[in-house]
Amino acid sequence: MNNIDSNKVILVDENDLKIGLMDKLEAHEKGLLHRAFSVFVFNSQNELLLQRRAFGKYHSEGLWTNTCCSHPIDGETLIEAGHRRLQEEMGFDCELIESFSFIYRAILDKGLTEYELDHVLIGHSDETPHLNTDEAMSFKWMSIENIKKEIELHPRLYTEWFKIILEDHYETLLALQYNESF
Repeated sequence: MNNIDSNKVILVDENDLKIGLMDKLEAHEKGLLHRAFSVFVFNSQNELLLQRRAFGKYHSEGLWTNTCCSHPIDGETLIEAGHRRLQEEMGFDCELIESFSFIYRAILDKGLTEYELDHVLIGHSDETPHLNTDEAMSFKWMSIENIKKEIELHPRLYTEWFKIILEDHYETLLALQYNESF
């Protein structure tokens, strides 16, 4: 898979059926529905690994969000994409499972719109991240309960999709944070 492919997103219908490919920035400028994924890695203390997006990202720079997220490359499974981006952004990898998906639309900065069919991938690890500073400037571990309180106090510090996931899927995330294998 080459760099040109990674600049394309997979346009989908509401059933996640591929209908085409488009440049990532163009899809966000036009607000077209495309496939995405969000990785949530929990540790043995039932805390979620958060990253603060690097300045210089094409949107939502400097905001706190889930462990990592991106778009799969055409021909790549969601799990393969999750492993690739977890390694590229956070410098480690762990087992991932696909948990649920949902569609959302959010107006972002820089005139962009996220309109995504987002697949949530869950992992568990106690590994310390080794950040790619082009992607993430810092990280922290927090419980889902404390994240929700923090977002209520300081919503502008968090990405739009992360706030939507936490609001709409809070109970599911609470259940997913527990891992019996630790």
